[in-house]
This record gives sequence, C-alpha cells and structure tokens, in this order.
Amino acid sequence: MRKPAILALSAAVTMALTTLAGGAAQAQARTGAASATASAASPVRYAWLKSCHKKDDYHPCGSWHLLLRNGRDVVLKDAQVFPRTAKGKIDKHADAPLSISGDGRHVSYFRKKDGRLVVRDLTTNKVRTLPRSVSKLPKGIGMGDLSMSLSRDGGLIAIEYYDGDDKIPSLLVDVRTGKVRKIRADESILGFSPDGTHLLASRGTAENTSRFSVYDQDGRQTNSQVVPQVVANNSPTALADDGSTVAVLITTSSGGKRLRLYDLSNDTVGEAVNVRVPKKEFAKRLEWTADGGLKLWETLDSREGDIDRVVVRSLDPATGATATLDSFKVKSSLWNWWLPGE
Repeated sequence: MRKPAILALSAAVTMALTTLAGGAAQAQARTGAASATASAASPVRYAWLKSCHKKDDYHPCGSWHLLLRNGRDVVLKDAQVFPRTAKGKIDKHADAPLSISGDGRHVSYFRKKDGRLVVRDLTTNKVRTLPRSVSKLPKGIGMGDLSMSLSRDGGLIAIEYYDGDDKIPSLLVDVRTGKVRKIRADESILGFSPDGTHLLASRGTAENTSRFSVYDQDGRQTNSQVVPQVVANNSPTALADDGSTVAVLITTSSGGKRLRLYDLSNDTVGEAVNVRVPKKEFAKRLEWTADGGLKLWETLDSREGDIDRVVVRSLDPATGATATLDSFKVKSSLWNWWLPGE
C-alpha cells in the first residue's frame, strides 16, 4: 500500500460507469450514460481509492475513482475493489489491480460482476473484455498477485504475475484482437514505447548484473543487453519508439536530477545532462513523447511525509530544460492511487 493520500476535488461531478449485462457480443458495447462519455473525453490525471479508518485498522473502501484533467470525478462502479485471493476469498485489506494508459484515456481492471479483465475506453465509453484464458488466474495466484501495464493508446496490455519462483510467464495481450503472447517469467515489465510497438523488460543475472530486453508486439525479443550500473540502478526509465534508446533519470546524493540516454543496441551511455527541477521533488515517472521529447511526473511531500502534489513537466533531453504542463494537489487519506502509464 502506498502512503495514504486523498484528492482535492474541485467542484467535481460524480458519475457512475456501469457495464450493461449481456453476452459476448455486448462486451464492447457502450456502457453508462452519454453524459459520462462527454465528461470522460478529458484525460485522467490519476485513479484513486479511499482509505477508511476503524479503531487501529486502515482498509480500502468505496469505489475506484478517476480524477480527470477538467476537474471532474468519475466513479468506476463496475471495477473490483477487493481482490480475490488464490483460494477465492475476498481480501478486504488490499486493493485489486488497476492500470491507466499513458494517454489517460483507457483504464484496465477486473470487472466486479464476473471477475473478467476488461479495458474501458473513456472517450467512447466502450468496454473490451479480455479472453477468458487471460482472466483465469494461474494456480496459486490471486488478483492481488499481479500488475498490469497498458500501452500509451490502450491497444496492448502486459500482465506480470508475482509468483515466488518466477515460473509463470508474463502475458502480452492485444486488446483489440485478444491475441496472447508470453514473455519469459523471470523478467520484470518496465513499460512500453510511446507507439506501443516495443516493450522493455529487465531481469537479474547469475552474476548480479541486470539485463534489459526489448520485445515487439508479437512477443519476439528484438534487443537484449547486460546494462551498465548507472542504467540498472536508477529510475525511472523510458524506452523510445526506436526500441533501443532508454532514457534514465538519476537522482544524485545531493538531490539533483541528471538525465542519461542509453543506446541498448550499441551498449553506450550518453553524457549526463542536468535536469532543471527543484531538488525537493521526487521523480516518479518518465515517458518519451511523439516529438522526441520527454514527459516527467514528479511528486512533492507534505510536512507529514504524505504525497502533497504532482507536477508534470516537459523535459528537453538535449538541454535538461523543463516546462510545467500540469500540477495538481493530492491530499491525505487515500489507500492507493495510480498515474497514467503506471
């Protein structure tokens, strides 16, 4: 569980998004009211789940919410909140996984009524149901024992399982066609390139080094390299559309930020570029943009140590110059929350 935090909602209009009952033909049908679709045309800033307190116990409560860029609040009433364990029991002290695409317009989650994994397009309000083989969890795995990562446009989803002996492969699923590919079990998913054609993964080696590998949309490995420590030991990272260039953000011992570009194909690290952001901010997420720039999400802590604010900036990889794209306050009392691309 992350540190509790709650959103400051600015005159939010709460709307329930519900899934229409029906057969497989209705899995991609429009759901919810037309007004909800219009509201959801604004991208998501982040998803949040409230934390409740009873005696000395904290637990998640309510429904998953999406705070939009326009300030509106959308409630995902059909999204599973409490995960089922590997034995089928409901765990009311944990939250079921959820993921937002990098463009903030798609969200994946377990559907409450039937336990199926779905991806909702927030612009059209259509829900795509993933194949039953994907929703059916491997033996010994509960809903809380996995993570999901959506590509920037929501067209692909990577599902990584947390099994103790690294024997269960991760899945790479085409959301539109339902086609499923497998990624080796001992690799951790780091994220997609902006166009969704490449997936970056990492694994430890027998010599205590780290190997980065890149996979295409068909699950074929296209690049692999044991990476230098400056790449392996720092984060966040971001893979470019060329399937080779990895941006790595480094936080120095003094709190300063530096950017390095690593060429996976040639195993070369570029010169460090100082990034112009306040030292009191903490780097959380990094993403390449279509124009060859970068987007950086950073958080600021309150005096109490909770996340107080998120700042989104553009970042010039050549000069380290930044410009603020968005900024929003985060208050205390959330059980969990997710940014786009997480």
